[in-house]
Amino acid sequence: QMEPTDDLSALRIERAPLPPERRWLPWVVWLVVLGGAATGAWLWYTRERPLEVEVAAVSTRAAGSQASVLNASGYVTARRRATVSSKVTGKVVEVNVEEGMAVRQGQVLARLDDATVRAMLDLARAQREAARGAIPEIEVRIEEAALTLGRRQRLRADGLVTEADLDQARAEVNSLKARRAATREQITVAERQVALQEAELDNTIIRAPFDGVAISKDAQPGEMVSPVSAGGGFTRTGISTIVDMQSLEIEVDVNESYINRVAAGQAASAVLDAYPDWQIPARVITMVPTADRQKATVLVRIGFDELDPRILPDMGVKVTFLREADAGAGTSTRPVALAPRSAIRSDNGASYVFVVRQDTVERRAIQTAGTDGDRLEVTAGLSGGDRVVVSPPDTLVEGDVRPWLGDRLADV
Repeated sequence: QMEPTDDLSALRIERAPLPPERRWLPWVVWLVVLGGAATGAWLWYTRERPLEVEVAAVSTRAAGSQASVLNASGYVTARRRATVSSKVTGKVVEVNVEEGMAVRQGQVLARLDDATVRAMLDLARAQREAARGAIPEIEVRIEEAALTLGRRQRLRADGLVTEADLDQARAEVNSLKARRAATREQITVAERQVALQEAELDNTIIRAPFDGVAISKDAQPGEMVSPVSAGGGFTRTGISTIVDMQSLEIEVDVNESYINRVAAGQAASAVLDAYPDWQIPARVITMVPTADRQKATVLVRIGFDELDPRILPDMGVKVTFLREADAGAGTSTRPVALAPRSAIRSDNGASYVFVVRQDTVERRAIQTAGTDGDRLEVTAGLSGGDRVVVSPPDTLVEGDVRPWLGDRLADV
């Protein structure tokens, strides 16, 4: 029986040393592994890499439609749009408009508190009547003064009154006539004052300036309104915003580099973002004769050929400017194939493209016509749905068979 001990070395198992002929085996294994890794790295580095290309589908333009020369985005705007306000400052007592309501020109939209204005109008009318009432009295006194003057003239002829008495009677007549003239002027002033107060009273009634649709209601009864901002922002400056729906048009910013493609009267096609499948015929109204130096754009106004209730102000819209039919090949009786410009190459004056067919590319000769935006019209050699290589590299050749090509295609 062994005595307990704290020495752990007694637990060690003694192994016999490897014979000399087997000591080199681990080094052989490591050399094989390292050689295999180096061979794999060399094969990966020298492999034929896949050819990555972009592919675009050939589109078609419907028969009878015009070619486009430019695309732009903008918004529907109204040429006649007004935020209706009052001409005077006052408290709103009545609002007769709601959002979406159709209004007619002259229709009462709101009323302001008119108690003070009516009181001033009554005062002006009273002053006018008082001035008118003074005229009969002056007429009577003029008549009396004229009689006195006649008597003194006869007495003077008989030598019974002095010349001073005659002059006094004559002055009295002239004074009364002057007072009558002044009173008549006062009546005119009073009438002008009445007209002024009547205008002030009419200013408390807010009317629609034109036919349209109310798109906002900006004030409520009890609020103060003013033609200018006042009261630290607690005073409204408008009652409602009215839009003339018959004045809707499109405004787009066109890059100044392409403004030469746009002309007044040019046909266009508009597509609302809300109705992407609805082509709306339109026509260029004018180009604003100035450019935005910061955005390098020119504002173009476009009018709808026919308005529709679905067209609303501030809607987003995409506009395609069309090439006129008399400019050459503008319309066609059959669909026209459209291919990206970057997919078309030329060789000795002949145009060709690379068409993808499964895992191979085929060089195909084509015939081109006019332009349609950033695409070219292909009259022969391609049809809608064909896939062509965009910006083909110089290493790509006709009939190149590469199994990986179909897996690395990136359709655009």
